[in-house]
Amino acid sequence: MRPMPWKAILAALTLSVSLPALAEPGPAERLEADLRALFASEGRLEIGEVSEAMIRDRVTARELHFVGPEGQQLWLDRYVVSGDYDSPDEVRLEGIRLETPGRERTQLSAKTLVLDAPSRAVLPLHEERWPEDLRIAGLEVEALAAEFAGQDLGEGFGEGRGRFSVERLQATGLSREAIESLELSGLEGEAEGDGELGGGTFSLAFARVEGLRGLQGEEEERELDRLELRDLAIDSDRLVATLAGFEVDGDLQDGEGGMRLEALELDLARMIALAPEEERTRLRMASNVLTGGSGTLRLDAVSTGRWESEGDATRLLGELDVTAEEAFGWVLDADLPVRLPEGVAPAAFLTEMESLEGVTLLGGRVDATLSDLGLFGRLPVIMAASQGISEAVFLEQARTQAQGFGMMLGPEVEAILTGLVAMMAGEARELSLQLTLPADSELEALSADPLALPERLEMRVESR
Repeated sequence: MRPMPWKAILAALTLSVSLPALAEPGPAERLEADLRALFASEGRLEIGEVSEAMIRDRVTARELHFVGPEGQQLWLDRYVVSGDYDSPDEVRLEGIRLETPGRERTQLSAKTLVLDAPSRAVLPLHEERWPEDLRIAGLEVEALAAEFAGQDLGEGFGEGRGRFSVERLQATGLSREAIESLELSGLEGEAEGDGELGGGTFSLAFARVEGLRGLQGEEEERELDRLELRDLAIDSDRLVATLAGFEVDGDLQDGEGGMRLEALELDLARMIALAPEEERTRLRMASNVLTGGSGTLRLDAVSTGRWESEGDATRLLGELDVTAEEAFGWVLDADLPVRLPEGVAPAAFLTEMESLEGVTLLGGRVDATLSDLGLFGRLPVIMAASQGISEAVFLEQARTQAQGFGMMLGPEVEAILTGLVAMMAGEARELSLQLTLPADSELEALSADPLALPERLEMRVESR
C-alpha cells in the first residue's frame, strides 16, 4: 500500500475540524439568531455587530435597537452572554433604554442589568409576562430610572404621572411564583395623581424583602417571610411623614415572629395646612389633643408573637408595646393556651388567621396597661371648651356617665371608665387590666359576643 501524501493528510485534518463547525453554529451565530427570533413577530430589530471573545467563553451583541408595532422602542448598548451558551454563568446588559409612546407613556433606563445563572441566554425583555420556565439565580441593576404618565400609581394616588430612580437593586431566587430576596437602596421619586393623596415626593434609603411567594395568585394570598424598610419620607398633598425604620418577621415556622415600628413622625401641622379649609378646625383640635400644640406626632411600636407546642395544645404568647410620644403608652401581654382544629399547624394558623372556628381556649391571661404621657391631661380642657362648660363640670359629668354605664354593663366596665376619668383629672397616671380567661371556651363564640365577656372571665382593674 502506498503511503498517503502529506498534503492529503493535512486536507483530511482540516476537513475533520471544519465539518462540526459547519454542522453546528457557534455562540455568536446562535445569539444573533435567538435575538432576532425573539423579536421577529413583534417588530423590527437592528444589531450593530455580534462577536466572540478570543480567550474567554463570552459572546457580545452591540448596538441593539428594537422598534415595536405600536412605536415602543428598546435600545441596548451591549448584550453579553458569559459561560456555556446553553447554561450561562451570566447575562449582562449595558446601556438600557426603553420608551413606550401614547397615553400610558413610559421611559425607562438602567446603566447595567446583570443576571446570574439564568436558565436561558436570551431573555424576553419586551414581554410583560414572566415565562413559566424562566429561572434566575440572581439579579443586579445599577442606576435604574423611570418616568411614566397615564399609569395607575396605586392606592391613595390613583392615576397620574411621575418618576423614580434607584441607585441599586439586587435580587436572588427569581421565578414566576416567588422571589427569595430583593434589596434596593437609594430610592427617590415624585408622583402626581388624582387620588386621595394627590401629588408629592418620596424617598427610601433601604428596603429588603425575603421569602415572597404566591406572585401568580391573588394579592391577599401572597406570603412574606420578612420585610425591612429604613429612612422613608413622604411629602404629599395630604400626608407628610417620616419613618426611621420598619421591620416585619412573618415567618412563624421557627416559632416566633413580630413587627417593629421605629420613629414614625407625622407632621400634623403641615397636613392641616394642606387640608381643605372646612376640615382644618376639627383637625387642629385633634392635633392639639395628641401633640400638646407641637403639631408633630411620633409613634414607636414593637409587637412580638410566638407559639409553643404542649402535647395536643398550643401556647400562643404575644407582647405589644405602643408609644405615642407626649400622648399615651399601651402595653399588652398575652399568654393563651389553645387547642387548634385537628390537622392545623400553629404556624399556618397564625399566618392565615382567617377564622377562629374550631379553636378552643384552655384558659390563659391577658394583661394590659394604658399610660398617660400627656393626652389625658389635655382632654378635659379641649372637651370642656368645645361644650362651653368648665373642666370641673365636664369631669363630674364624666364620673356620672361612668357610674351609669357600670349599672348597665357591670362593675368591671365602671372600674375601667372611672379609671379613665381619674387619669383625665390627674389623679392617676396608669390604668391596668388583668384578665383571666375561661377554660374550654370556643374563641369564635367569645369574639361574637364581647358584651358578655365580663361575666365569663375574671377582670381586675387598677388605677395608679
